[in-house]
Amino acid sequence: MLEVRSLGLEGVLEIIPRRHGDARGFFIETYNEERFAEAGIDLRFVQDNHSYSAAAGVLRGLHYQLAPRAQDKLLRVIRGAILDVAVDIRRGSSSFGKWLALEISAEKGNQILVPKGFAHGFVTLVPDTEVLYKVTDTYSPQHDRSIRFDDPAIGIEWPAVADGFQLSDKDLKAPLLAATEVFA
Repeated sequence: MLEVRSLGLEGVLEIIPRRHGDARGFFIETYNEERFAEAGIDLRFVQDNHSYSAAAGVLRGLHYQLAPRAQDKLLRVIRGAILDVAVDIRRGSSSFGKWLALEISAEKGNQILVPKGFAHGFVTLVPDTEVLYKVTDTYSPQHDRSIRFDDPAIGIEWPAVADGFQLSDKDLKAPLLAATEVFA
């Protein structure tokens, strides 16, 4: 059994699997194709990714892939906590450029589904955070794109981090939303 909550932007969902626990620990079924289909989520995942961030304040994003290699992402945290962000980059959408954020943690056991047509990023809230995510297409450098995490036109409210954010060169050099290729 799993609980599925809409987060306010079309297709972005919080998924809360049932946790079975006892004195030994717990068990969670994080993905079951049949159960997801029953909940209206009919996706075929083809690749799993794992990221580790040593420090709090590691910011990854905002990333996406263009069609025909666009990816749906199902993301969870297995150690630590993140603030996960999705930005609607479907130019014809009434919510184009709008964003939402959700705290995802190993403690909560929650997940987020970020569909195609959204840029995605996260910042680690605690040190030693590990994130696992499934995607519906493999990585394609030719279709890979990014948007600047602090684009004022989007206005994401990232949490304050004592030592500032740690970003890759790619993310520091990412273009603003107005200057990048997005979904029609």
